[in-house]
Amino acid sequence: MIRLKTRLALFNLLSKLAVTLLLIVFLPWVIERINLRHVDNDLVQKREQVISLIRRIGIYPFISSDTTIAFGSYNILKEEFISLERTILNEELNDIEVSDRMIEDEEINYRVLNYTIMVDGQKYLLEIGRSLKSIQSSEKNIYRVILVFLILVILITFIIDLQYNRFLLRPLGKITDKLKGISDPLSFDRTPVKTTTSDFYILDNALTELMRNIGELFEKEKEITDNVSHELLTPVSVLRSKLENLLIRDNLDQDISGKIEESLKTLYRLQSLVNSLLFIARIESRQYLMEDTFNLNEILKEVVGEIKPIAEDKGVIINEEMDQDYQLKAANKSLIFSMFSNVINNAVKNTSPGGDMTVKSYISGHYFNVTISDNGRGMSKEQIDKLFSRFKAKVSSQEDGTGIGLAIAKTIADFHKIVVSVTSEKEKGTSFSFIFPENS
Repeated sequence: MIRLKTRLALFNLLSKLAVTLLLIVFLPWVIERINLRHVDNDLVQKREQVISLIRRIGIYPFISSDTTIAFGSYNILKEEFISLERTILNEELNDIEVSDRMIEDEEINYRVLNYTIMVDGQKYLLEIGRSLKSIQSSEKNIYRVILVFLILVILITFIIDLQYNRFLLRPLGKITDKLKGISDPLSFDRTPVKTTTSDFYILDNALTELMRNIGELFEKEKEITDNVSHELLTPVSVLRSKLENLLIRDNLDQDISGKIEESLKTLYRLQSLVNSLLFIARIESRQYLMEDTFNLNEILKEVVGEIKPIAEDKGVIINEEMDQDYQLKAANKSLIFSMFSNVINNAVKNTSPGGDMTVKSYISGHYFNVTISDNGRGMSKEQIDKLFSRFKAKVSSQEDGTGIGLAIAKTIADFHKIVVSVTSEKEKGTSFSFIFPENS
């Protein structure tokens, strides 16, 4: 993804390059026209100077007698020449043409001004020329200078545009920085961004107001969850106590005893659900301290050691690949234990007898990764999308549990800023990946 200021700078650069390309295409023709006009004007000025000189000193210093019918002069490099000769042409000439001239046995192309003047009753032809080679050389020099100038202008304007875009979009950068890594609306920085651009001012205010509203809704949800959970625990405990007292009676009918045990199982599940909701609410309200420092492999081995007997009873093999360790700082050890326990326990439940699963930890680049993979039933894309949603993660209604274990794991991961990803394929298995932050 390209940042906005980079896009603007690239657009400015490409637009300037496009304009420059057009100039490069048409510039030779333009320079040629301008240079020829300049040369023609220069020839006309020299013609006027020669005529003024003849008027002042006469024609005889150039053509001194009847036997001398022409005067010619050219510079040492043969780039320019002036010719004055008697003529019997009846037509009046005043034009500029390109013609070839022989000078010292060398044929040279000139741009020549032809002009007829009358002096003392005699008509003379004045020719003033400049070599095309010198004209073309001048055009090339002009072209090079303009080209270098254009390149410098492009570079300078690109740098100026880049700096201006950076200055102009600095408030937008501050706004996006405020949004980075926001897992809780309450942690959003509500300090107004200083800007003179009304669009950024409106955007910043809108985001601040949005985060405030979302934060209030989250707080209300947490408060309701906490209150409801506490209110439910009391009647559940009372009912459970009464049913347990009924169950210990000696004269209790066997059928009634079975129904009471079923009711106790239901109450136990309800109590587990309420405790899970309370657990999530406390994590989201940041009631847990993050002051522990520990090795992740130590936690993983504890979880595997606790769940391995259950896996063995089911006929599931747990493979351990923990060659690289990582020390996690500023974390909550019990929460991390619960996170891995929920995921590994879920993997065992969804792996058929005779299957196997792998718990692997390794360092990739600057990050520590933990993957928990199995070759169980797998999941569809629709199931993956709902995997961390509360009460929606269960694959079958016949499964035990509340369907909230993975939601707890995701809540703990978000609390520790751990990135969680899931890949799965039907009948081939599922893989959970935990990427721990670099600065842990």
